Amino acid sequence: MVVGWTTPLSGPAALWGVTALGGKAWADYINDQGGVHGRKIKVMLKDDGYNPTRALTNLQEMKGKVFGVCGLLGTAVLNATKDFFPENKVVSITPYGDVRIWARTPKEKMRYTFVAYTDYEDEAEYLAKYAIKDLGCKKIGVFYQNDDYGKMGLAGVNKGLAAMAGKAKLVGKVPYGVTERALSTHALNLKKSGAEAVIVYATMTHGALIIKEMAKIGYRPKVLVTFPLGDPIMYKIAGEAWEGTYIALPGNSGVPSVEPEAERVVKILLKYNPKLAGKEYLALFGSISMMHFIEGLKNAGRDLTTESMIKGMEKIKNWRPEGIAAPVTYGPNRRHGINASRIGQAQKGQHVPLAPFTIFKPLF
Repeated sequence: MVVGWTTPLSGPAALWGVTALGGKAWADYINDQGGVHGRKIKVMLKDDGYNPTRALTNLQEMKGKVFGVCGLLGTAVLNATKDFFPENKVVSITPYGDVRIWARTPKEKMRYTFVAYTDYEDEAEYLAKYAIKDLGCKKIGVFYQNDDYGKMGLAGVNKGLAAMAGKAKLVGKVPYGVTERALSTHALNLKKSGAEAVIVYATMTHGALIIKEMAKIGYRPKVLVTFPLGDPIMYKIAGEAWEGTYIALPGNSGVPSVEPEAERVVKILLKYNPKLAGKEYLALFGSISMMHFIEGLKNAGRDLTTESMIKGMEKIKNWRPEGIAAPVTYGPNRRHGINASRIGQAQKGQHVPLAPFTIFKPLF
């Protein structure tokens, strides 16, 4: 049984491609346990470089060769490929990107897609409120990718500010293009804004660059980042400037080295792919996507068809994969399995949760 996985193994978001390697490592582990109902899982892995056209080409090449697709990554990629799944009757399990894409999709086209991903707008609203209520910041800045991903973050920050009824204001919004690398002017503009807190919606590369550039000019606001920057590998790429950063940890994964359940899974992943050492957070994230796929396969039974897989996914109720993350629920009328966040902080090389999960309403 073949699972397709197209992801950025190269390009500006290559670090995020580790999710696919984590997913494959978990599949290898399950195969060594005998597979699922006697079926072994083969992962067909392709690089799309975070490019929507390449991702769609990869999917077209997989057509007829894969049973389903796991962990499709990137808001622009999801927008470009969303019709592929209903048109070809291929299941898509846990795509990573702006969940509002699916909220806008007609219900009949959502039959094949199961999403376990935090809504950026809900998360950004949560971060803005945390900056104001818990950190006491009255001037907020946003550094964001100038596309649907970043703009969702900006929209959520505005929503959070509105909900706080004048207790803080947005003093700076600084966009960047995904191909940009020189961010000194962006950092200067944030400093000039006087923002006491900067909320970041960026790739890991750009998140590290802006934080280093801000530190260079002696600008050290409170920094709060979206969960795609939740990997402690940020210490390696951002350096000591990363210490103290606040991170919105996602509801669909856990924190290795801090949570025993997550650490147990990470040890298994490292056994099957030692090169994942130092990249445990994203490897775990991807392995949990594969766990979703496998749970659907288990529930589907021995007579595996696309329809039985759909029904198998719909049977998942209040399930925590390997005891990790907030509970997941799918159903005939629910495809957004989890929408949750919790604040964490970068402390001495680790990301430490500071609060329990806040569960947001599922969007579809």
